[in-house]
Amino acid sequence: MSKEHTADFWEYLEQASPRGRTMLLPALLRAQDLFGYLFPEVTEKIGKALHVPLAEITGVIEFYSMLYPEPVGKNIIRVCTSPSCSAQGAHQLLEDTATQLSNAPAGEYYLESVQCLGLCDQAPSALVNQMRIGHADAEILLNPSGEFHTRIGGKDRVLTARCGEIEPTDVDAYQKHAGFNGLKNAFAQTPAQIREAIKQSGLLGRGGAAFVTEIKWEGAANAAGEPKYIVCNADESEPGTFKDRILLENDPLAIIEGMIIGGYAIGAHKGFIYIRGEYHQAQAIFQLAIDNAEADGFLGKDILNSGFDFEIELRSGAGAYICGEETALFESIEGKRGFPRLKPPFPTTHGLYQKPTVINNVETFANVALILRIGVEGYCAYGTPKSSGPWLFCVSGDVEKPGIYEITQPVTLQELVCEQAGGIKGEGELKAILLGGAAGKFISPADYDVRLTQEDARERGLTLGSGAVVVLDETRDIRETLADLGHFFEHESCGKCYPCQLGTQRQAEILDRLADNGGLPGDAERLGDVGWTMTDASLCGLGQTAASAVLSAMKLWPELFTQTEEA
Repeated sequence: MSKEHTADFWEYLEQASPRGRTMLLPALLRAQDLFGYLFPEVTEKIGKALHVPLAEITGVIEFYSMLYPEPVGKNIIRVCTSPSCSAQGAHQLLEDTATQLSNAPAGEYYLESVQCLGLCDQAPSALVNQMRIGHADAEILLNPSGEFHTRIGGKDRVLTARCGEIEPTDVDAYQKHAGFNGLKNAFAQTPAQIREAIKQSGLLGRGGAAFVTEIKWEGAANAAGEPKYIVCNADESEPGTFKDRILLENDPLAIIEGMIIGGYAIGAHKGFIYIRGEYHQAQAIFQLAIDNAEADGFLGKDILNSGFDFEIELRSGAGAYICGEETALFESIEGKRGFPRLKPPFPTTHGLYQKPTVINNVETFANVALILRIGVEGYCAYGTPKSSGPWLFCVSGDVEKPGIYEITQPVTLQELVCEQAGGIKGEGELKAILLGGAAGKFISPADYDVRLTQEDARERGLTLGSGAVVVLDETRDIRETLADLGHFFEHESCGKCYPCQLGTQRQAEILDRLADNGGLPGDAERLGDVGWTMTDASLCGLGQTAASAVLSAMKLWPELFTQTEEA
């Protein structure tokens, strides 16, 4: 521990101390960056400065997978083993890398299997320290380079039109491409008129639940209590989903613009954006965008001489999928373990710091800026009346052209996969599509013609979720994919409620048996019982959807499960 690092950190703690516990996670991350791991002396100092008991700090450190209470290697290699990466050889990559590291000097490397890194289109993917690696092999992981590119497709790009066309943090370039026009239009209206425009636009949340945005905004605007907050949920951790990363890295000022408009519409003067810890590059880009927006008068005091003040603070996650649940995210910002809260009360009245809060995801705020720029009529020209505006879909797996695809007019799933994404890779045949990510469902060929709208998906009993489309060819073993999903939910369950805590463990055990040796007699019934119990009795959306893909697979391919009776 160098004297320079020590002095820097004590100065940081002194500045953070007046804010108390809410600075706990930033302080822990800062200390780990400087010292390598969180040893007792530094955690004690943090506790005293922020007035947090050491026992509670220990609980927070143990909760987040990216915090280390013991020494780890100088170089941390994280290999993703979620479905998209697993199908492309992630487990073999882990083995090969471990073999190559077997003779490395002690303390030089730390290799771990992790859950989704949001790099699904680059499978198998990994992080080496904070450098993201796509299409990885063991040699690349030991000699990493920074080459990385995600395809952005779509026949008519509106929401992603600036992506790849301008320097992401350049305010002048952003304005030349119609940036901040929505904010200027917003300031020419009353907050109530803006909320009415959001209502008339029919904007649905893009985070997975497709909740009506205007209901959140109206509820928070009319709620008693000050201050009010705008929160952008950028904890994108759903296996198969990586669209928010594209917007964060390529058009961050649009998200900032949407957040400012939201603040003006509900009477909030402070915003937070919570970006997952694995998105280091996105965090750096977004922070620079915040700084540049402040320097040019688009954040801070009296924005554009409107009399309206607004600031945005960036917070980093530390490896916890559950923090994508809105109330767990609040708990994390407040310096606690990311346990979901019981609802009601809802965030619109008791959100961040128990104050009225609007929380939307990255893509939703980008849509807000678009609505105020082109108007309700222009916005509703895209999509359908019940699924208005442009929608982003993430295509990964066994396709020729994995990437992000913007849909401005309804297309079928088959058109998206087989035409826009180039169809199955090589000469393979399509076996299955997991629609909606880990929390979604496998669908049969009979549903490949479903239009990618909320209403069409609901009519078929499907969910679009956060826009994940994971494609598997005929060489993939569905049981192995299900086992990977089981491990994901087992690892990510926060443990607060018993049905999810125990259910995800039992589900993973049964799925492992099925993948390894066909399972035991009665496993099919056990799997169904566990799945429906989690669905009906879990506290939050993680447990309620942890069995969705499994239950759908049992319906589509009963022979994969009934064979357990013959074991």
